Amino acid sequence: MSKYNWQIPPSGGHMDLPDGIYFQNMTMLEVEARLKKNDFIIIPVGSSEAHGPHACYGEDTFLVTRMAEAVAKQTGCTVSQPIWFGSHPYHHIGMPGTIPVDEDTFTAYLSSVIAGFWNAGFRKQILLNGHGQEYVIPTAMHRFAKKYQVPSVLVNLNWYYAIQPFVKDKAHGGPFETPFVHADEAETSFSLGLFPEMIHMEDAIDTEGHGFLPAGHVDSAANAYQRAIPWYGHVGLGTIEIIGNPEGVVGKATLASADKARPGLEALLDYMVKLHDDIMEKFPVGKLPDANLVTQRFTQEQVDELIKGPLHGGKHLYTVAWPPI
Repeated sequence: MSKYNWQIPPSGGHMDLPDGIYFQNMTMLEVEARLKKNDFIIIPVGSSEAHGPHACYGEDTFLVTRMAEAVAKQTGCTVSQPIWFGSHPYHHIGMPGTIPVDEDTFTAYLSSVIAGFWNAGFRKQILLNGHGQEYVIPTAMHRFAKKYQVPSVLVNLNWYYAIQPFVKDKAHGGPFETPFVHADEAETSFSLGLFPEMIHMEDAIDTEGHGFLPAGHVDSAANAYQRAIPWYGHVGLGTIEIIGNPEGVVGKATLASADKARPGLEALLDYMVKLHDDIMEKFPVGKLPDANLVTQRFTQEQVDELIKGPLHGGKHLYTVAWPPI
């Protein structure tokens, strides 16, 4: 049972509201005041892709923005407007409405976003992923780390990894009749718990997946069953989506309900608050890991110049980029 009074579903989103949640909705003075209280930011990393006749193309993105908004309201951290276009596995390619970004472009873009927020004063960042691209986001983080080599606290959190017991099917102790795959019972249930106004259950359909090997080799979404091969760890062990599941659904979307997702959502939001609080307790506002423990490029004095920033007697981050920008 959560100790927080989470509103599920929430009354609506905050992306266009001046209510102190989104960085892009704040002024310079508002951000400066925020950084004195809390220098932690959540970057929702989503996608635009087909999710069947019943769910919006931005489903993955709305999942993580609504999660981030709830955590920001509870903790006082900041949220970035989301990354709307993501990287996609091979089997997604070709679905109308699915907008894939090349991995090199995506990781370069995301690492640049990380750098921009570091330079703005948000040196503690959670990249909250809502899409099947968990295999590339760490690359973006390490691109940033290798290029700048400055003290930072960066975490890639794939929301479904944090609550794997709550995304499994009943045969494995979870709440769902079927395993979590895509735009199905599980994903649609979480969407109903966070933004039911954009889900049209009267249009929901059921389909079957099309894997070529016997069950037990390849995991499902969230890698919830710890099988030998992650869902993204193969090419060719199943049909491509446009051939096998052109409806945009892989599973039983008609079985979805917000009630099935509620315990998982509460557990996830509780965990995210704990992660925020543990990071902030270890590294209070303005504090980061000691330079001599996490970099050999700079002394603490040089790092302090970057932490001050160019408007407060120091230097901006891009003065130390390598290769130079």
